[in-house]
Amino acid sequence: MKQLFLFITVMFFSQFLFAQVTFPIEYRIENNQESLHQLNINKDYRLDKLVNWHIQNNKRRDGIEGWRVEIFFTTNDKQGALDKKVEFLSKYPDSDVYVLFMSPNFRVRVGDFRTKSEAWKFLKKIEKDYAAAFVVKGTINFPLAMSMNNE
Repeated sequence: MKQLFLFITVMFFSQFLFAQVTFPIEYRIENNQESLHQLNINKDYRLDKLVNWHIQNNKRRDGIEGWRVEIFFTTNDKQGALDKKVEFLSKYPDSDVYVLFMSPNFRVRVGDFRTKSEAWKFLKKIEKDYAAAFVVKGTINFPLAMSMNNE
């Protein structure tokens, strides 16, 4: 009796395992695009307010958290920092180089890396020319693709 009950239960629930019908990918893509125009979303007005606040807050920021490689550090020698920037750009013209003033020091930092591993990879590339260089965390510029989408 238990075996019969178990068999009927398994047969009943096994129907649901194969109940979903799959359509060819072309059909799914066409119908999903059409259904997106007909989609009605009910949401709390506070959600729109929060998203708009987040967008405005990001527009006011100078950049995002990321990593750069510091290649030069000097005290009260702006011209030395600018010379080091020109020297670096002559060797690596595709890089972004920044001269930062953090009183009373001038720092020359290179790159806008989203991850620490990207910065380390670049450091390994330039370490033969700049042995004292090191990776630092800081605010970087928004990636080009991201800033183009926001305009």
